[in-house]
Amino acid sequence: MKSYLDCWIGTATALFAQALAGEPQLSESLPKPLAAGSFGFAAILSGDPAGRFAVVLDATILETPLLGEGSDQKAGWAELLREVAEAASGDLLATTGKKCRVESFAPTDGESKISRAFELKSGDRAWTILVRDEVKAAQAAIAEPAKPASPVASNAQAPSTPATATPALSPGLELLLDVELDASLRFGCREMPLGEILDLGPGDVVQLDRHIADPVDLIVGDKIVARGEVVLINGNFGLRITEVAAPRKRLESIRCLF
Repeated sequence: MKSYLDCWIGTATALFAQALAGEPQLSESLPKPLAAGSFGFAAILSGDPAGRFAVVLDATILETPLLGEGSDQKAGWAELLREVAEAASGDLLATTGKKCRVESFAPTDGESKISRAFELKSGDRAWTILVRDEVKAAQAAIAEPAKPASPVASNAQAPSTPATATPALSPGLELLLDVELDASLRFGCREMPLGEILDLGPGDVVQLDRHIADPVDLIVGDKIVARGEVVLINGNFGLRITEVAAPRKRLESIRCLF
């Protein structure tokens, strides 16, 4: 089964090729000593799996404007590596069903131990990237074996403990659980006169009413059931949910479709 590291490698390979100038290629390599001034970032993951995942880069990578001329290369790497960490969490959920999320993401001075080493190559230039993977699957709680009853108490009947009842769904709602619904993402909207719509042509830009940093809506029927952030998963768009409507509000979207 795929691990978080496997998902990170696939996601980093795709995003580095898309986001960096020259479309550099990421490949596994033997560990190499890093130049002075190397820098890195560590993500703390919670869920199943959970733990710490750190990435350290060679300082010489800052000498090449892989993230665009005139931009802060170190800040750009921080943003890109955070996006990779979050996208890897989404890929893990999509491929294995295991949920984990990035709780924090911060700079790290260096790592004493290394799990894997990679080389990022663009043309005749190459840079070393080291990874320390401390993300582990949550261990299932081991039930303590029952102690044998003492001879004196062997004939005594233990008081019964009422089992915790699981809330059951109403029969009417259970009939709807297998109904397939269309879900869509809404990045924004704008009201336009019909004349302006008819005048639209290739290359025209329509400005929406939503800022680029605002969350996008997940819509089922004509109801907003959740909001979140757009992420990339193996080259495809996805949604990392940050807000969810109350269950009753979500059920209203079903009512709109029937």
